[in-house]
Amino acid sequence: MTIILHPRDTTLAELEALWRSDGSVKLAETTYRSVDASAALIAQAAQGKDPVYGVNTGFGKLASVRIAPEDTETLQRNLILSHCCGVGDGLDPRTVRLMMALKLLSLGRGASGVRRAICAQIEAMLAHGVVPVIPEQGSVGASGDLAPLAHMAAVMIGAGEALFDGTRMSGSAALDKAGLSPVVLGPKEGLALINGTQFSTACALVGLFQAWRAVRAAIVTSAMSTDAIMGSTAPLNPAIHALRGHQGQIDVAAAMSGLLAGSVIRESHRQGDSRVQDPYCIRCQPQVTGAAIDILRFAGRTLQTEANAVTDNPLVITETGDILSGGNFHAEPVAFAADQIALAVAEVGAIAQRRVALMVDPTLSFDLPPFLTPEPGLNSGLMIAEVTTAALMSENKHLANPCSTDSTPTSANQEDHVSMAAHGALRLGRMTQNLSVILGVEAMCAAQGIEQRAPLVTSAPLQAALACLRACVPSLAQDRYLAPDLEVAAGMVLDDSLATAAGVGMRL
Repeated sequence: MTIILHPRDTTLAELEALWRSDGSVKLAETTYRSVDASAALIAQAAQGKDPVYGVNTGFGKLASVRIAPEDTETLQRNLILSHCCGVGDGLDPRTVRLMMALKLLSLGRGASGVRRAICAQIEAMLAHGVVPVIPEQGSVGASGDLAPLAHMAAVMIGAGEALFDGTRMSGSAALDKAGLSPVVLGPKEGLALINGTQFSTACALVGLFQAWRAVRAAIVTSAMSTDAIMGSTAPLNPAIHALRGHQGQIDVAAAMSGLLAGSVIRESHRQGDSRVQDPYCIRCQPQVTGAAIDILRFAGRTLQTEANAVTDNPLVITETGDILSGGNFHAEPVAFAADQIALAVAEVGAIAQRRVALMVDPTLSFDLPPFLTPEPGLNSGLMIAEVTTAALMSENKHLANPCSTDSTPTSANQEDHVSMAAHGALRLGRMTQNLSVILGVEAMCAAQGIEQRAPLVTSAPLQAALACLRACVPSLAQDRYLAPDLEVAAGMVLDDSLATAAGVGMRL
């Protein structure tokens, strides 16, 4: 399958499909008129006498140094090689592919001054499975994600390292095995490749996609927990949420009402229930999860805009013929979006963890057995699974501290305020993984609790979610080695199977 990218108009859904697939990616042919026009202007500037940053000058603090036309190729190659200073683990290949597609989108706007050959090289690498090894650390998210993008560009010119058929090798070997040749960089092309926010944006988008799946699962697990503790559905009444007016809150309340409709467990205690109000982790689920949804939707709009943006420097304005230096490479919008996603992830996990704690605590769980085991004492049940959720909740709280408020001057104070977007975006992978475990444990606890209510049964949608879980994670009758069950349950959060089984259709 080939995904056609339309710069300016690519949607979040298309970006997620791209990330989750291994298909080829190509720019729409209609984009090349502006690409060609901007490349012609840069070629003309490279031969001219007037200084144009990054075209016939050095970079950063060295912008006052003039470069002769015959040194253009060397200048651009040196730029790439000198900026390959990333360290740490390699970014996962799917996110690297997304980053490359985002760079295509940016170049395809026709304001970067690169030739078709540069776009074609990225397309060919994606089509043939040449995936650059991109170290995760080294970007401060200011003059673009310089180091990560340099490692991508290095493979394009036959340097660096890449994965091909799952094997790590030199960039030149990977290109050769794929039947491709290194590209020779023309004026500004190296700069256009490494200037930009594509590393930060790709990581933030992946965090958003995973967070959204987790939130969909949280709607299911929270409804299951409500039935497990025989909680009231009165707080889901739409009149309550209409009076406040937040769309996310309204959506969550409606979704939970639908999931719990027809539950025999709920009907059994609708009359004569002595509890006037449930704890906040039950009663305020729409308010908390709904607020997270609103934040994720807002961050999604920011990241969709950024994915379609031109973020290198200088920029070629083909309508006027101007080549303008600016600051679109500064990733502050991405940093803010990543921080917002982190807050949402941390809070969804925090309230879910309290529901887990509620269900395993015999003083709070409304007649459920201690730690949800039929034989407490001889068995510890889900005691330590709850402790694990507490550990992960606490870790996410620490990780949710904002990155966008940090800055440190770099490049001899030329780049004196930076966004730290790469830090903010990269941490989302760990946070969403932590959240998936918390929700997976909640699903396990809630399933145990619902089964304890037999012969009363839950609603049809929640029975479907329970059956989906039980197909992979059996009931806990006696203690067993639980780590694999936690991993499987977490996987069911991120592969969307729990939400799909229950019929949750909410979209970004």
